Amino acid sequence: MNAAAVDENLILRMADGDGAAFRELYEQTSSAVYGFALSILKNRHDAEDVMHDAFIKAYTAAVTYRPMGKPLAWILTIVRNLCYSRMRTGGMCEDISEYEDLVHGNDHGSVLDRIVLQEALSKLDFEERQIVILHSLTGLKHREIAEILDLPVGTVLSKYNRSIKKLKKQLDENGGEE
Repeated sequence: MNAAAVDENLILRMADGDGAAFRELYEQTSSAVYGFALSILKNRHDAEDVMHDAFIKAYTAAVTYRPMGKPLAWILTIVRNLCYSRMRTGGMCEDISEYEDLVHGNDHGSVLDRIVLQEALSKLDFEERQIVILHSLTGLKHREIAEILDLPVGTVLSKYNRSIKKLKKQLDENGGEE
């Protein structure tokens, strides 16, 4: 299932204490949440910690959720805020800059998707990497990514297009080496 297609009723059911809804939400979104946290923190252990904290916070804050048709955006906003908070407090592990778990553990796409994602993670700047990860892992629309990252839609579109061009160029160059 596409993570962007999360059923809003899961959060509403969580607000009523439905553990099954929480488990279902976790199963549908954990890959996207982890990937987004990893794109910001660049450390597997910190990303895992933030992922767990984000789901706990989402569960406890579910009673304050207002249906807007964007439950994944709500969750990823929690993730972003927790990541930035962690960066401000300095409670991070050493940067290992390894994205292999994300790339090889992602069963949401073809081998080419994984190669593209791996190239994005290693060749793109911070914002470009976040935009590509959010789009490729979650299927979010550029407008939704703009809301999550607090960027203008035009900026997200141009950075995404520039990133794709970089990736195509990189893949073309790598393809010529064989």
